[in-house]
Amino acid sequence: MLGWALTFFIIALIAGVLGFGGIAGASAGIAQILFVIFVVLFVASLIMRAVRG
Repeated sequence: MLGWALTFFIIALIAGVLGFGGIAGASAGIAQILFVIFVVLFVASLIMRAVRG
């Protein structure tokens, strides 16, 4: 999932450089959402591993 977030971030950067503001904004938003989901799942995984031992 982190790979997808990075992919959308790179798409947003390229679109921003080329002047496609709408696409850049949408890609940046998707990248942010995917990154937050990744962090939440990562923290949940760490907690579950600590609980199990």
